[in-house]
Amino acid sequence: MSSHTAPSPVDGDTQKSASALPARLDRLPWSRFHWLVVIALGITWILDGLEVTIAGSVAGALRESPVLQFSASDVGLANSAYLVGAVAGALFFGWLTDRWGRKKLFSITLGLYLIATAGTAFTWDLPSFAVMRFLTGAGIGGEYSAINSAIQELIPARRRGWTDLVINGSFWVGAALASGASILLLDPRFIDPEIGWRLAFFGGAAIGLVILVLRRFLPESPRWLANHGRAQEAEHIITAIEKRIQAEGHRLPPVAASAQRSTPRQSTSMGDVFRTLFHTYPKRTFYCLILMAAQAFFYNAIFFTYAMMLTDFYSVPSAHVGYYILPFAAGNALGPLLLGHFFDSWGRRPMIILTYGLSGLLLAATGFAFAAGWLTATTQTLCWSMTFFFASAAASAAYLTAAESFPLEIRALAIAVFYALGTLLGAAAPWVFGMLIESGSRSQVLLGYLFGAALMILASIVTVFYGIAAERKPLEDVAKPLSWH
Repeated sequence: MSSHTAPSPVDGDTQKSASALPARLDRLPWSRFHWLVVIALGITWILDGLEVTIAGSVAGALRESPVLQFSASDVGLANSAYLVGAVAGALFFGWLTDRWGRKKLFSITLGLYLIATAGTAFTWDLPSFAVMRFLTGAGIGGEYSAINSAIQELIPARRRGWTDLVINGSFWVGAALASGASILLLDPRFIDPEIGWRLAFFGGAAIGLVILVLRRFLPESPRWLANHGRAQEAEHIITAIEKRIQAEGHRLPPVAASAQRSTPRQSTSMGDVFRTLFHTYPKRTFYCLILMAAQAFFYNAIFFTYAMMLTDFYSVPSAHVGYYILPFAAGNALGPLLLGHFFDSWGRRPMIILTYGLSGLLLAATGFAFAAGWLTATTQTLCWSMTFFFASAAASAAYLTAAESFPLEIRALAIAVFYALGTLLGAAAPWVFGMLIESGSRSQVLLGYLFGAALMILASIVTVFYGIAAERKPLEDVAKPLSWH
């Protein structure tokens, strides 16, 4: 199978124009267009935060449901189904994203999410619930590949780190919305909890409808278009963006001449993908896998079982869990927002070492305090909030690193591969922690905490040797496109 299919001939002027596109995108001053990108794409993480938080917040209601009557391990199993679905969706839709384009996949993956999350509200037993959670995860997983690719390719290099971290951190805006909604929807004084948890899932579909409108105003990635032999379309889009920004009163700096030439391709073979990952960039492949796996287990273990920890060990009523998730979500949202700009100024490597290392140490300390019985529900939440202030920035940095470390032709699939492998390694975490919590043993839960902490510290150490200084560099300098020569 050939590595690519050549499109119709492209003249020299068009080739020169295409090779200058990255520099034209990176020179753009921050504008309303970039805010549109942040808002329209960042909503994906809000949805993911909404879904994951709802799943955690309604855990108690699912266990008390007269219809479902889930055990703690049933809840963990259903949550793991969501994660496995996210893995399958990321791989399949990530593969399509590199072939069909970023924009087309926005609608497909969002449509799947809308149908599946609405379907969750009408489930009647564990198999039906798990299937809907699997499909919901598939839609969200597919969004990760398309959207991380688009963020990387539309945002100027000097702001890429902060923007990517803040967008990924918007997961916690969804978490806050879900926790606030759960306070109302799971309170028996206002609504029957059996109906409340169903409304909670149905609400995610309603929010998704708003995104369909916003996404209409986003263009396809000019980088992707030029790489696929559609340089004239790419030129039209970048020219329209430049005119739009100039109309706002901004002046555009000159574009440096590019000596690069490229051979456009319609697709990239799996052989080229494997050669790039394991022959051209084997160290980056190993590094991204470590970052993804560590943060996936760390987050999944704690967050999917958050409600069960509060209800089983601190006797917090399930209807009140949302009150405890709000400060936790705030800490997570503030981490990327306040630390993100240091990833562009101080650099990727030192900030990843710092955030991963501190996350691991703080979780270990929290685990020992919990096992010793020193914490209350409030102080446990404060410890978690402090820990995940750093962990949220660390997790977002993992997606940033995977997205910018590989060539444009395989960017979406590379993101999907690392997300999938990391999530698969972390997919068992909710189920394992569910069983540890169900045992009622604090020492058993501590072992799980220490394992998650060790993974984060290991990732911090690996960064010392394999970290990539990609800050403020064009994507094409970090990883040369396969089509350039």
